[in-house]
Formats: sequence, C-alpha cells, structure tokens
Amino acid sequence: MLSLSIDGAEALQARLDAFPAAVLSELAVKAQALGEALADKVRNEKLSGQVLNARSGALRDSIGAEVTSGGDEVSASVGSYGDVKYAAIQEYGGKTAAHQILPTKGNVLAFLVAGAMHFARRVEHPGSVIPERSYLRSSLEEMSADIVAALAATPTETWEDA
Repeated sequence: MLSLSIDGAEALQARLDAFPAAVLSELAVKAQALGEALADKVRNEKLSGQVLNARSGALRDSIGAEVTSGGDEVSASVGSYGDVKYAAIQEYGGKTAAHQILPTKGNVLAFLVAGAMHFARRVEHPGSVIPERSYLRSSLEEMSADIVAALAATPTETWEDA
C-alpha cells in the first residue's frame, strides 16, 4: 500500500483559488499601461506629422485609452473620444457630399484666393474624396507583437510574484 501526503496542500489550494482574480487584476493594470502607450504613439507620432499634421490639435487631443473590467473580462479601447467629426474619415477614408458653406459668425464669408480677399454669402462645396490615413490601426499593428507578448506573460509573472 502506498501512502502519499502533501505538505502545504491548503496553502496551494488558497493560492490556486486566488490566482484568477490576481491575473485579472494584473491584466487590467497592463491593459491600462499598454493602452496609454498606444495612445501616446498615436498622439506623438502619427498625429504629429508621421501620418497627419496637426492644425488645431483637436484630433490629437481627443485620443485616449479606456480600460473596463467586470466579471472575468478586461477590455481596452484606444480611440478618439469627443466630438471630432473628421476622426473616422481620416482613419478609414471616404467621401463627403456636396454642401453649402454658410457664415456662422457674420453675414459673409471672407477668404483669400491668390493673395486677393474675396467675400461671399455662401460657397457651394462640391464634396471631397478623403484618402485613408490610418493613425489608429497602423499604430496598433506596429505595437501588436509587444502587446501580445506583455499580455501573454501576465499569468506567469502573476504566479511567480504571488
């Protein structure tokens, strides 16, 4: 007859029971750091001349990272948060419809053409074709190997640190 006894079985069971919550917590911390790193890349590289040049800085300033966790899930999103209407068309490209441009702060529009000042009550814009200028997806693609590696290492690091 063989008899087997394991010293520390209760401690091991407690460690195993706590492991999923510890991994989830560490994944949330890493997701926040990785999301912020991705948002920084978009702001400081892609929207600072690499893909688009900043005019007002509104698109660059709207880029942020959000991490949510609940139950057994952690989710990170990086994107344009706010009311930057042209964010999606710059990322994916597209067409704008013909439309009128009307003054908002006065009775007429004023603009320079070939160095001469012109005034108009309205301008008929023919619409535009905007090419794709990926700043979000291209940044994610460039960072994806590092993101996957960091997240994949989390269970091992959490076990070793416990």
